[in-house]
Amino acid sequence: MMVVWRLFFAIALPAAAQSWTPVTSGTTANLRGVSVKGQTVWVSGDKGTVLRTTDNGATWRSVSPRGVADLDFRDIEAVDDRTAFVLSTGEGPNSRIYKTTDGGATWALQATNLEPKGFWDCMGFWDPTHGIIVGDPVDGRFTIMTTIDGSTWQKVKGPSANKDEGAFAASGTCVFTRGTREAWFGTGGVGGGRVFHSEDGGQTWSIAKTPIRHDSANAGIFSLAFSDAQHGIAVGGDYMKPTESAGTMAITTDGGKTWSAGMLPGYRSAIWCRDSSVCVATGTSGSDYSSDGGKSWKSFGVEGYNAIGGFAVGTNGRVATLALPAPH
Repeated sequence: MMVVWRLFFAIALPAAAQSWTPVTSGTTANLRGVSVKGQTVWVSGDKGTVLRTTDNGATWRSVSPRGVADLDFRDIEAVDDRTAFVLSTGEGPNSRIYKTTDGGATWALQATNLEPKGFWDCMGFWDPTHGIIVGDPVDGRFTIMTTIDGSTWQKVKGPSANKDEGAFAASGTCVFTRGTREAWFGTGGVGGGRVFHSEDGGQTWSIAKTPIRHDSANAGIFSLAFSDAQHGIAVGGDYMKPTESAGTMAITTDGGKTWSAGMLPGYRSAIWCRDSSVCVATGTSGSDYSSDGGKSWKSFGVEGYNAIGGFAVGTNGRVATLALPAPH
């Protein structure tokens, strides 16, 4: 969908029990994508930027593909400490997917969007060889690309879209994959605010409405996270009204069939849940932490990061870490 550049500068404010700790990334690029595999963390952003650390963020190394300085890598997904996929977003051929199997030393271009009206938004993987890409509607249907070998991508018939409905590429988390074939993706725009659910690897989809606001082209669902097959959280709102709390979160307890309204202090572009208890939401007006699966939240600052796991990224090369409690 429309490209959303609304990540703002870090502001040091008192936090409650949580706070982001900045680390030096060595880049000034605007960062969006994050993927964590143990001590190895990958981040990505504009100007064709990909960074990797193997010491939990102490030091970073540029592992960007060559000749891609004009691309905006909104999403990066690592399947192990040396293998990762990175997705660029933009109209037509600016949407591409690359893969590395040697820690970023070399990259292979796997697919380029050949549809002039197309715009790839986000991707997810079930395992190292099975993945899915979700893109904005073309000729009335969402773009769905899948791979079954981790190397080649095929377009499958996507579900029908409403008028003025699309997906958001704000944080690369508009799709969530689980198990071996299950996936959910969220939509925005006046016709959006819906969650699509597939149980067969993206071949067929069911649809559910949510209470997340979708009263403009700037509003809708930006990110999804599920802690198990039944419990999930959707976050979003209107990125042009980042401090308005109405319609910014929804919760499901039945696998996405129905959604009930929750509330966050403002627009949020990313949600991540480690388990059924610990969740982190981030957006341009702040970050929030939940220890009860999203039932209640504590806000801790206005850094405006996008976060996955204990790592967050933002504008001007900002990377930060968050200390999480040990799993039960």
